[in-house]
Amino acid sequence: MSGKFVRASKYRHVFGQGSKKELCYENLKITKNAWDSNIIQTNGKYISANWDASGGGAFAVIPVEEVGKAPDKVSLFRGHKGPVLDTAFNPFDSQEIASCSDDGKILIWKIPQDYSFHRYLDENDEIRDITEPSKVLSGHTRKVGLIEYHPCAANILASSSLDYTVKIWNTETGKDEITLQHKDLVTSFAFNYNGSLLATTSRDKKLRIWDVREGKVLSEGPGHTGAKPSRITWLGNTDRIVTTGFSKLSDRQVGVWDIQHIDNGPIGGFMVIDASSGVLVPYFDPANSILYLAGKGDGNIRYYEYDTDELYELSQYASTDPQRGFAVVPKHSVNVKENEVLRAFKTVLDTSIEPISFIVPRRSELFQSDIYPDCPSTTPALSAEEWLDGKEVNGPVLMNMEALYEGKEPSLKDSKPATNVSEVKEAKSRDLQKQKEEAGQKKEQEKKSKESSPLPLSSSPRADKSEPAKKEGQSSEKNSSLSGSPDKNVDELLQKSNEVGSLLNKVANQSDEEETSEAEESKDDGWEEVKKPETKSVSPAESKIKEDGKSETVTSAPLSTANEQENANLKLEATSTEPKPTKAENKVETPKLVNDKEKNEKDSAPSSKDKSKEEAKTASDEDKSTKPTNARPTLASTIDRLSSLVSQFESHIVKLEKANLDKDERLKALEDKIESLLKK
Repeated sequence: MSGKFVRASKYRHVFGQGSKKELCYENLKITKNAWDSNIIQTNGKYISANWDASGGGAFAVIPVEEVGKAPDKVSLFRGHKGPVLDTAFNPFDSQEIASCSDDGKILIWKIPQDYSFHRYLDENDEIRDITEPSKVLSGHTRKVGLIEYHPCAANILASSSLDYTVKIWNTETGKDEITLQHKDLVTSFAFNYNGSLLATTSRDKKLRIWDVREGKVLSEGPGHTGAKPSRITWLGNTDRIVTTGFSKLSDRQVGVWDIQHIDNGPIGGFMVIDASSGVLVPYFDPANSILYLAGKGDGNIRYYEYDTDELYELSQYASTDPQRGFAVVPKHSVNVKENEVLRAFKTVLDTSIEPISFIVPRRSELFQSDIYPDCPSTTPALSAEEWLDGKEVNGPVLMNMEALYEGKEPSLKDSKPATNVSEVKEAKSRDLQKQKEEAGQKKEQEKKSKESSPLPLSSSPRADKSEPAKKEGQSSEKNSSLSGSPDKNVDELLQKSNEVGSLLNKVANQSDEEETSEAEESKDDGWEEVKKPETKSVSPAESKIKEDGKSETVTSAPLSTANEQENANLKLEATSTEPKPTKAENKVETPKLVNDKEKNEKDSAPSSKDKSKEEAKTASDEDKSTKPTNARPTLASTIDRLSSLVSQFESHIVKLEKANLDKDERLKALEDKIESLLKK
């Protein structure tokens, strides 16, 4: 079964869902200015949008609940002398918003509590604009393009300008406290999780990591090589950043960087997305480790899961409506009951704003604690003076999202220390190496145990060869425990059975005929050599001696002692149970008994005929004196085993004879061919 490998992840099925038309914000006049910013921003309660206004700069603030079509005349925030380029909401004050403009000024505004985008009226029931900012921050000498609030300290704002600087402002005093000088325009910047570091990308194609309060560069290196602007953001509470940009061939790229070694380039190289021309706007959700990439000029929003320097593609939200602006609400404003992990807004054709929900599909209606860890709260961790004096925190003050699900007041807690991804990777590699070593040791132990354990009797040739010896030992123990009368009864029955004798003779004769010249030279330990008779004249005396020996094999073998006969029977039984009797095994049973008997008879008596007569008489006398009362039924089983053994021997002999004939035919054909070649 073929198929694409899918990485296991609880966010694998996250899907984006657009809103219905009646839930969108329509009849808007979003700016058409080409400056590279997000154009829209949100804090979950309001949405701000750079407005296309004549006679100076303006921006709109839209309450989230005021959906639908806006009236032709709306209330705007007016105060800049040039177009508004960017806005930012204060994360610790939902009613405060900052704006920057082409006029080089930064204005801080307070949103009235009774403010309405559709109907904010004066005493004459006419639409009223907000024109008086609460603070004016002056210090940049050229247009200010980007602004961002500090994530942990209250009243700290960062701004970048075309004067090649990034300034850190105390919005309470209106003073620029820190200035970070660059060599070219800063196209994007971002605070890290606790706000102690600032990452910047510049038009000089350099990435820099700044210690903000010290005002010095900690790490610097070349970034994207393309001419178009690049973007940057931090990967949560880690020492990694992610950038989006372009190659020299205008391919859109994404890179993950180690802030300690920016000069080494992106980890694993750049990941190419496609060849579109729009800037990729990145947003990283630290709670779920998902990176969202919204492309300007196209309607797609791609998202990836980040895990130890790797970006794993999840899916994308595809739309035919292109976007220029993109903004994400804070985590505490998502719909927890619907398993919404992200809510974003995008502009559509500069006339409307569409909400998009990214949802983890789950059936349970309970609080999903695994996808909703503690999120940053609206409580600052530091004051502006504390942060400027050098005080450090791990990150924002966190709030419990389960309380939001239950509608209770959330509890607060401090953030954990930052994660060193390199150390995590080393720990994972050590654990993986340890697991491999343990698995290898386990395999070696299993292999050794298999080698040391005895093989089954059916598959072990050694066990097959040792089986007759084992059975001989068992038969000796059996003979010692049983009385002598049953064994004598068996001997008497075997003596009277001419069929058993003829079978033994047949086995001996067939095995003698099958011996080859190589088998004649081989010897078995403990047995005399049985030589194949050569084709020569034999005297009558010698032939008579051979006939006497054969008859003695039949008649005298059963007349030996009871133990010898039982051992012989058990040997035959063991041989019959072997799976494939070999040629050597076929020929050793009966002939060996004959040879030993002949040797003993030659040493003890001059005449084999007289000896056999005396043994027969002695055996008959013993049988008469000790008649068995209960005979065991062993004869039938013995005859059956002998019959099966003989049939196996005969089939084996037929195969061997056929093989010999084939060999003779091949040799003869070869000789004929050689002779024909020699004649030529």
